Amino acid sequence: MKQTIKLAISASLLFSSTSIFATNGSVLIGIGAKSRSMGGTGIGISHGADSALINPSLIGTIENKHEISFGGTLFMPDVSNSMGQSGFMSATKESAADKSVIPSVSLATKVNNNFCWGVGMWGTAGMGVDYRNSANNFNMVTNLQLMQFGVPLAYSINSFSIGITPILQYGSLDISYSGTLDTSTAFAGGQAPAVTADVGHDEGVSQDLAMGYNIGLSYFISDLTIGLSYKSQIDMQYNGQLSGASSDFANFGLFGGSILSDTLSTPAEIGIGTSYEVKGHTIALDLKQIKWSDAKGYKDFMWENQTVIALGYEYTTNLWALRLGYNYGDSPISEQATNTSDATASAINMFNLLGFPAIVESHFTIGGSYAFDKETSLDLAYTYAPEVTQTYSIAQFAGFGPNNPTQIETKHSQTSLSIGLNYSF
Repeated sequence: MKQTIKLAISASLLFSSTSIFATNGSVLIGIGAKSRSMGGTGIGISHGADSALINPSLIGTIENKHEISFGGTLFMPDVSNSMGQSGFMSATKESAADKSVIPSVSLATKVNNNFCWGVGMWGTAGMGVDYRNSANNFNMVTNLQLMQFGVPLAYSINSFSIGITPILQYGSLDISYSGTLDTSTAFAGGQAPAVTADVGHDEGVSQDLAMGYNIGLSYFISDLTIGLSYKSQIDMQYNGQLSGASSDFANFGLFGGSILSDTLSTPAEIGIGTSYEVKGHTIALDLKQIKWSDAKGYKDFMWENQTVIALGYEYTTNLWALRLGYNYGDSPISEQATNTSDATASAINMFNLLGFPAIVESHFTIGGSYAFDKETSLDLAYTYAPEVTQTYSIAQFAGFGPNNPTQIETKHSQTSLSIGLNYSF
């Protein structure tokens, strides 16, 4: 049965290309076009059936007895990388992982005035680069994909609602690279040293299934909604990806071979949100923290907890709606201090910027909806994350000899288009 489920999930992921980039670290800023067009808000504002993974207590606000939403996001990251010395950087290499499609399906149904349940499948997170034709970037390919299946349950009494979504999460991870810099060749004049293939790692794609849950609370006071949400940490086991990689990385100093586990956890999240509606105008505000520093695997890469603030605006009429939003979260990765004897810090800097460059911070969003009739409507959203550039020290990376690169520089920006088709009856 477990293999059958994996095959079914893998089939749905055929929509995706080699990798997905998300926004807040490796987590999408919002699920569904409504949330994404409002900066990822949704803890204190209902998005109907799509609320199942944001705040499940809000699915009971659907207007009719049943609501179903089919959607997807075309994600288009732009990532590039170069290495060198101050004033002499090598030619910039573009990651080939520049398009992905992320699907979502949500269904909610009211049993009575107090109880609502649903079911859904959502692409929720991912990260990756593709430098397989760039020897000077170690031919690095990373590809993390996460998809969640859930059954949201919500109970309401008076102005208070509580909801829970048990989750089955599917994940796949691939980390591969080859080559190290030839220490006999000096770096000069912007030319990268020669590369040999004396080290490498390619275990193929590893997959896992694990359980988790989301819990949500909401309270309605006239035109004001207040919500709380908690998402559990989900520990995923990717055989041969991290422990196997560390033994290879140890050949040139990455972590000193200290990673012994293949666990890469989806981090816990806790958040609070609110919204206020008056005469068709709604303002929503979410504040949440993503617990990267407690997540297994990420804490070995020295990721830090990330505080995210999201602000959204919506204007609605009987036929259409306009939405705007802004989302900001400090990058969970930062430069690790290096000194003459600290090869591990240099190696972490190298891998974070080359393989998992989660450095984008600001996101501007716009979108809207149009109702074709009382049952059918269409949602659209556009998200833009301006380019961010980070330069970290790799001076003590053990694979480099004297006069070889001392800096790594990564540039990263994102655009995405989301669509949702809703049917309510």
